[in-house]
Amino acid sequence: MSENDEFIVWRTARPREVRYEGKCVPLPDNWVLVKSGDPGLTRRLKSCGAPFWTLVHKRKNRIEKIGLFIDKETAEAVKAELDAERETPEYQKKLESSRRFREKKQQIYEGEFFDAVCAFLNFAPEYKFLEQIMAEKVTLHAVPVGSGTVARTERIPLEQRAEAAVIAWMRHQTTAYDHMYIARIKGERRSVRRELAVESRKILQKYRAGQPINQDCPLYCALTAE
Repeated sequence: MSENDEFIVWRTARPREVRYEGKCVPLPDNWVLVKSGDPGLTRRLKSCGAPFWTLVHKRKNRIEKIGLFIDKETAEAVKAELDAERETPEYQKKLESSRRFREKKQQIYEGEFFDAVCAFLNFAPEYKFLEQIMAEKVTLHAVPVGSGTVARTERIPLEQRAEAAVIAWMRHQTTAYDHMYIARIKGERRSVRRELAVESRKILQKYRAGQPINQDCPLYCALTAE
């Protein structure tokens, strides 16, 4: 049993069987899988008092939840109750208020992230116009909700997020990384990324120092391309 008293189970080759703590156990009769994707429904099912099992799988070295196994009648009753509640004017008003709050919060974050990118780039005065273009491109790529980029994590400070986002953007826009053959050896991809990051930082330093930039510079080409 997990820390939050959930039964964590895994799939097996048999449709009505799961693996729990290394042992194969049959699913209770009339239990169905309610897939993840509706957080409100998941919370309601977990708090309704009925027993349930949490189905997980491993994806890219992390454990992800697929959904809940729970009694079919309970799942249908809870879902019907929640659907009816969501149709009420009160719920719709609350939903709209939450949407506006999220949009405002996102707009504020976009501005803060843009400023952090500009601060990291810190181009010389003659290249400030390119700094603004680059900060806008990096921000548009990195900050959308659900983008999965480093900009969406709160585990590191904003300044580090901005720096990592710039280096990641340059890796895809100014190097041949996307077309490279990288051997499937542990640590090889990370090593390649580190090498490309060194080259990207060298390019950025030229813009910070105000050095003459050739028009075939990969960063200049990426920023001025239509």
